Amino acid sequence: METNGSDETAGRTDAAGTTDQADPSESSDDDGVRVWLVERTYGDDELNIVILVYATEDGRQYHRRERALTSFGGPARETKASLVVPPNSLGTVDDAATRERYAEEAARMAARHDPDDSV
Repeated sequence: METNGSDETAGRTDAAGTTDQADPSESSDDDGVRVWLVERTYGDDELNIVILVYATEDGRQYHRRERALTSFGGPARETKASLVVPPNSLGTVDDAATRERYAEEAARMAARHDPDDSV
């Protein structure tokens, strides 16, 4: 299993075999795991990269996506409040404080937004 610097500092372990799903709204929860947007940060090395972290409502698993700032324009690159992702694209959140923070944020997002809402 590989980790990068930002994953190690947040207490996250990256899962191998990350799969990108083009339109998660076309999948049901039966096809994957529902995750909610919990973190949006800029990349450490390149300032034109935005890192989106989605997590399960219990905060135990996360899914990470990176996007170039230039790809945020237009409806094709909307940032959704929630995604359904394959189980093999989830990493484990090892740090208890990070797990709690992710659980709180995921619950807040689920209460305030429909899964397909743009945020």
